[in-house]
Amino acid sequence: MALSTELLYTRNYRADAVNLGKGESFPYYPCTAFGANTLSEIKEAYRQGYTYIRTNNPDRDVLAGMMTKLEAPNLPDKDTLIFSSGMASISTTVGSLLKSGDHVICNKFIYGETFDVWGKMFDRFGIEHDFVDMDDIKNVEAAIKPNTKLIYSEVCANPTMNIIDIPAMAELAHKNGALLMMDNTFTTPISIRPLELGADIVISSMTKFLNGHSDAILGCMTASHDIIETVRPMRMLFGTPADPFPCWMMIRALETVFLRVERQMYNAAKLAQFFEADPHVVKVNHPSLDSFTNRDIAKKLWSNDEKISGMLSIILCTEDEEKIDAFMAKLQYVHYATTLGGLKTTLNHPCTSSHSHMPDADRRAIGITPGMFRVSTGTEDIDDLINDFKQAFTALD
Repeated sequence: MALSTELLYTRNYRADAVNLGKGESFPYYPCTAFGANTLSEIKEAYRQGYTYIRTNNPDRDVLAGMMTKLEAPNLPDKDTLIFSSGMASISTTVGSLLKSGDHVICNKFIYGETFDVWGKMFDRFGIEHDFVDMDDIKNVEAAIKPNTKLIYSEVCANPTMNIIDIPAMAELAHKNGALLMMDNTFTTPISIRPLELGADIVISSMTKFLNGHSDAILGCMTASHDIIETVRPMRMLFGTPADPFPCWMMIRALETVFLRVERQMYNAAKLAQFFEADPHVVKVNHPSLDSFTNRDIAKKLWSNDEKISGMLSIILCTEDEEKIDAFMAKLQYVHYATTLGGLKTTLNHPCTSSHSHMPDADRRAIGITPGMFRVSTGTEDIDDLINDFKQAFTALD
């Protein structure tokens, strides 16, 4: 059975705990607690798990099972936790697994708020970190210390799209007693499954492509049962379990995830080709292009250039804000948004959003300039997207 079909029928829940019925759509359980009338009934409820909303919830459990099916369909020892946001999945997981004195190696090509997690948050708790250019694995090897416990990277960096050799990085991590943690937000398990390539932990902001409708915020983490059961009780204490309503919405969203994301990945690959041939764009970042920095690694990780990521970034031929404003104003369909992964194609300007806190010289050192836009490709007809950019680019002349 195809994974896309199997996903529609993956609803793992405790059937003996509550009568969930056989509805075509999974029910929404907003109740903060499940009642009981006797001590024996209470004890049975605790055994089954449905007592208090922060502990367990049917919608959250079903969604966790669907994500395990997506991220680890051939790995029976894996499980998933659902969190209130993508950042909650990162901070709770790291805060549960590491302690003062531990050392983390993080890819220097990273989302701005993940960058802040190490410098503004975990530094305060004595967790050391180094930002390393992971384009060359030798840089990571040189940064390893006796107390290195975790290597962290995004599959495709936000917004530069830099990638790493996941199998080689996993081997290096394990040889030195460290875990490899990967953020799969930009790619999703429709594109790649890092756990199957040797990673120990995979997280995603489900708010983005997995949701696709820009109306729910959630995060997830998939790992071995041992890691899950270390993080699960801490998730309760951190107060970061997801609310039932976005879980219920996400269950519905995942039922169309293959249809949506495969179209978005195809559109992104075609847009990348168009951008690279247009003189108004001086650089395109997408792993499908032969000009891409890590193209050799991309060929190792993906066999189909049209199934990599719905994300890409471009650098325009100018940094003149008036011309850039004119270009943006002339777009008819594509528009600016501070999120990604939705059904409509959107732009984001890293210098004024995700990386605004970084000095200009530091941004330029990792390839982010005032002329850069991150493009989140939607499900529109590809010719309409190309024509929209084509007519708007004339504002840059």
